[in-house]
Amino acid sequence: MTIDRVVMAFAGAMTLLSALLAAVHSMYWLFLTAFVGANLLQAAFTGFCPLARILKSIGVNPGRAFE
Repeated sequence: MTIDRVVMAFAGAMTLLSALLAAVHSMYWLFLTAFVGANLLQAAFTGFCPLARILKSIGVNPGRAFE
């Protein structure tokens, strides 16, 4: 699995998890959804993604977006 796919899977999982927690527990979990969305948006413009850097440092194969 490449860094690109791991980042997308992680972002999707966090978004779904926070939506579920907002529905079940507290609406404040939607702040996590907003944070994930904002991080994806800034990564699209700047090319900087903290998770991608971490994955690269532990040896995950880079994809085309985070080379």
